[in-house]
Amino acid sequence: MILADKIIRLRKKNGWSQEELAHKMNVSRQAVSKWEGAQTIPDLEKILQLGALFGVTTDYLLKDELEDEEFSNDDSSDTTVKKLSIEEAHTYLEQRKRASWRIALATFLCILSPITLIVLSAFSELPDPMITETAAGAVGLIALFAFVLCAVPIYIYCGFQNEPYAFLDQNIPFELEYGVKGMVTERKKKFRETYIRLNIIATCVCIFSPIPLIVSGFAENVLLTVIMLAVFMIVAGIGAGIFIVAGVQNASIQKLLKEGEFTEKEKKRSRVKEAVGFAYWGILTAIFLTWSFLANHWHLSWLVYAIGGVLFPIVMMLCNLITDKNKKD
Repeated sequence: MILADKIIRLRKKNGWSQEELAHKMNVSRQAVSKWEGAQTIPDLEKILQLGALFGVTTDYLLKDELEDEEFSNDDSSDTTVKKLSIEEAHTYLEQRKRASWRIALATFLCILSPITLIVLSAFSELPDPMITETAAGAVGLIALFAFVLCAVPIYIYCGFQNEPYAFLDQNIPFELEYGVKGMVTERKKKFRETYIRLNIIATCVCIFSPIPLIVSGFAENVLLTVIMLAVFMIVAGIGAGIFIVAGVQNASIQKLLKEGEFTEKEKKRSRVKEAVGFAYWGILTAIFLTWSFLANHWHLSWLVYAIGGVLFPIVMMLCNLITDKNKKD
């Protein structure tokens, strides 16, 4: 007996119409009709949900040779599919809204962290230095670690706040209770204009950010160039923060609706990109610190991040291409 016949059999055994089953599975009636007509096959997450809903094992659903129903343990079926109530969904969206501003602030602090070191190093190289090179390095590094020390607890706090909803980022099946999808969809419509506006502002800020640095290059004044570099980092940090505020809130909505980057296909791709991104920025940081400390070229080593930032989208594009190729193979 094939999967399509088993779904029909179990649905009728429970006395449900296609529409009722579709509602319980959080899909359209047409999707259920295609499953039962053997036109499409449910993805793994939906098969797990079907097993939990009907109280049967996934082996029974997937193996054509199994004719007799294999019932799953009641305790395990209760935990197979997580159900999200309208109150939980609302709390999650509000929590991620607050977290978006906190994560943006933490990221802004990390971007600002090397500014003191860069500026003081420039002052130490003046003909009549206001500070010695050793003192500039010491104070600059203390400031750098102080900024990072302020940012890290914010990241950790946001992580703990999101812990009850960690299943949304994992391969744990979940479904929305009645009314949740409508509430989230309505919230998505209201947030759309804000999301577009924030992205436009952030893009304009990031485009403007290098202008002071470019203008200072015509003055042929090293100190002015370094100060404008600091201005560039501040403005770019503001732009990055706005992108984060918009992105985190939009992602929370997409996670609940399983749209955009949070479909099963995109979630697999995202895991690869996260791993590559973590390794990429880790290697860049190692190059930056090695070059800076060994060659003492703090006024030049910042270029590692500038070049790395330009190349990063290309690396991510290559990840997408490689992931897609492996799936086809």
